Amino acid sequence: MAKILIIEDEKAIRNVLSNIVIEEDKNHEVDTAENGLDGFEMLTQNTYDLVLCDIKMPKMDGMELLEKAIAIQPDLPIVMISGHGDLETAVESIKKGAFDYISKPPDLNRLLHTIRIGLDRNNLVVQNKVLRKKVSKKYEMVGNSPELQKIHEMIELVAPTDARVLITGANGSGKELIAHAIHQKSERSNAPMIEVNCAAIPSELIESELFGHEKGAFTSAIKQRKGKFETANGGTLFLDEVGDMSLKAQAKVLRALQEHKISRVGSDKEIKVNVRVLAATNKDLQHEIKEGRFREDLYHRLGVILINNPSLDERKDDIPILIEHFNSEICKEHGIAKKSFTDDALKVLMAYNWSGNIRELRNVIERLIILSSDTIDKETVKSFSGK
Repeated sequence: MAKILIIEDEKAIRNVLSNIVIEEDKNHEVDTAENGLDGFEMLTQNTYDLVLCDIKMPKMDGMELLEKAIAIQPDLPIVMISGHGDLETAVESIKKGAFDYISKPPDLNRLLHTIRIGLDRNNLVVQNKVLRKKVSKKYEMVGNSPELQKIHEMIELVAPTDARVLITGANGSGKELIAHAIHQKSERSNAPMIEVNCAAIPSELIESELFGHEKGAFTSAIKQRKGKFETANGGTLFLDEVGDMSLKAQAKVLRALQEHKISRVGSDKEIKVNVRVLAATNKDLQHEIKEGRFREDLYHRLGVILINNPSLDERKDDIPILIEHFNSEICKEHGIAKKSFTDDALKVLMAYNWSGNIRELRNVIERLIILSSDTIDKETVKSFSGK
């Protein structure tokens, strides 16, 4: 069922449009307004899936309403309808954000097709927002320790810019959470964020993975393939474990950062790319530079902003909050009732050394939830934590 608003000053046409919409799907809910001012007021007070709007109306014309409506609901499909329009009017309405433009008297098939397409697009927008919220929650940074608050402050300052960020920290400390938070709060958030684990890709394949290849560039290159730089165009590329990248690949990444151009493996053709690069590593890159395993010029290109992610042992105040978060998350995943941790159990968990950081803590909490009864006490922790 969709909720549709019809704004039309002529009563006969208003009734015809309303009947057409209801005949198309009797579950549709239709509201009507006889002038632009009433229509805009209804828009501000209700949530609609689609709007059919006349252009020439008293009190507020359709073009003015369109501009005001798009300002408060930029994703709302608004179809402009007019009996006085021409090509210039149609172009102007589309430029101002209208979903489509239809002349009066409207062709029935064209009108129904436009309504269906508009509602389909609105559904996709809604689903996309829901998925974004789920993704955002998945990469939520949990805790309120002073160390984590400093990270949040850095993210707020850095995210709106296009500055490259190098995130350092131990394995399992949540470096990818910082990268996702930066992307989500940036102006590139509607574009893709592409992740590449440089440590998981063999050195002979990393160039093809990052820059793509042409057909026949090497034995297994049976067709042309875009690389991650091209796929992330307009968005963010996250190079995880960048310290494990080969020197040859580092040289090509450096060129891409300097010139905003890449070349696929097996081609000399240059391709322009508009990508924000975030990188992360668990290695001491200054040491890697001294050992000749990492390029100093690339380090300075990547590390415009440096963020060091503290280990879990450096922010133990967050452990009870993380346990509560993982308890809810894991119990929901397994479809079981939430478990209860005693104060003694929390004290034991806080006293442990977490060399594996947040990843290790989550694994231990999942183990305790699966192997314990409804209440997890000190003895349960000592028996099943594996510490």
